[in-house]
Amino acid sequence: MTWITAFSLLAWGWLLLGQGFFWRTDVRLPDRAPPGDWPAVAIVVPARDEADVLPLTLPSLLAQDYPGRAEVYLVDDGSTDGTGELARTLADACGGLPLTVDSPGEPGPGWTGKLWAVRHGMALARARTDAEYLLLTDADIAHGPQSLRHLVAAARSRKLDLVSQMARLRVVTFWERLIVPAFVYFFAQLYPFRWVNRPGARTAAAAGGCVLLRRDAAERAGVPDRIRQAVIDDVSLARAVQRSGGRIWLGLAERVDSVRPYRGLGPLWRMVSRSAYAQLLHQPLLLAGTVVGLAVIYLAPPVAVVTGLLSGAAAVWVPGAVAWAVMAGTYLPMLRYYRQPPWQALLLPVTAVLYLLMTVDSAVQHYRGRGAAWKGRTYARPEAAP
Repeated sequence: MTWITAFSLLAWGWLLLGQGFFWRTDVRLPDRAPPGDWPAVAIVVPARDEADVLPLTLPSLLAQDYPGRAEVYLVDDGSTDGTGELARTLADACGGLPLTVDSPGEPGPGWTGKLWAVRHGMALARARTDAEYLLLTDADIAHGPQSLRHLVAAARSRKLDLVSQMARLRVVTFWERLIVPAFVYFFAQLYPFRWVNRPGARTAAAAGGCVLLRRDAAERAGVPDRIRQAVIDDVSLARAVQRSGGRIWLGLAERVDSVRPYRGLGPLWRMVSRSAYAQLLHQPLLLAGTVVGLAVIYLAPPVAVVTGLLSGAAAVWVPGAVAWAVMAGTYLPMLRYYRQPPWQALLLPVTAVLYLLMTVDSAVQHYRGRGAAWKGRTYARPEAAP
């Protein structure tokens, strides 16, 4: 136990100082000077069975305070709850930006539903407007009145091809408080925002709920066709843009919020498990390494504290306590961002156990043929990208 605890402490030392300061939450939209001319923007919203959240989100898009020309394209991806009809009703009631509602039909072979809808929305935009930028945003995302203005100004002033903001997720219920801040914390640990934003960086990521993309950068990268099978489509999109020579940026949002409720553990479990094994490239060895890593890094410190105190072994509980303190300290900024109490940082090992189980369940569901299931669709393991 002494050696395991010592290794955990060393790992937390590295995570604290050597992993791109992932735990800091001050990566926000860069300084933005208003452009001389405001380019046209097409806002593409893929939506499947989103009638519950659309009244909270679509009006925020239609009401964007944007000096240039902007249009909204809502792509109804086979909804059965009247999503498309509701969108038209909301547009008639709210006014604002022009809205087009259309449906692409069932996804083509090898396509995920969301990317098939995005493809259709991008095609509509190409046919009807000369938009320089595309705002790809999910149907559960509410935008502040000047969200589009700030995104475009940041992209123009910094000459960025892709600007993405990690929307502030809903945190109301007990399970949301326990799991949601950690979701963003773990994402930032995998893809440190500072690494993503460095010119010439190898790390690439985006947050699919809010992505502003230059149209010519999308065409140069061959998206979404090139990533049509991607379950983790936002990261795949960022990689494709980066590999084609584009500059990307990712940070936390201030006025971009997800309103989707997760009532109970089940929906949150499915949100994580549907893509966890895909994140590990469907590789059993990576799964085993992840399980061991989570156990050693997140579980060993509290176990060492308890066992060390019970046995009177200071060589065990002291480094365990230090590692646990560093762990909690790195989690505090994310809890502050989500306006959660500081003591919740001590529960991060409990949350890590849940994420470990979700990851294992993701692999089990994959081998049972039910991997990457979402809203009535199940996607097979993707083939190698061309």
